[in-house]
Amino acid sequence: MFEIYREAAYNGRYKVVYFTELQEHDREFEISRAMAGEHFYDGFIRSYGKEEAKLRIQQIIERLNAGESVDRAELDRELQPFLPTAQA
Repeated sequence: MFEIYREAAYNGRYKVVYFTELQEHDREFEISRAMAGEHFYDGFIRSYGKEEAKLRIQQIIERLNAGESVDRAELDRELQPFLPTAQA
């Protein structure tokens, strides 16, 4: 699980936190930092292709921090190949 958020108390930049990858020693700090920020997007990524998904998320964050407007629908499209799909 991950969350993209905008920092509130620091410099207002967009960040991502991968909750499932947090180590015990930094878990509380990172979760508190994300909770203090402004929620932008969250979701789950599959283990298969995880590194490519993280690269895509980083590219999106760079675009957001450069002032580009990215909406939820665009994020959904960009991340679609990496999101788990519901099985019918």
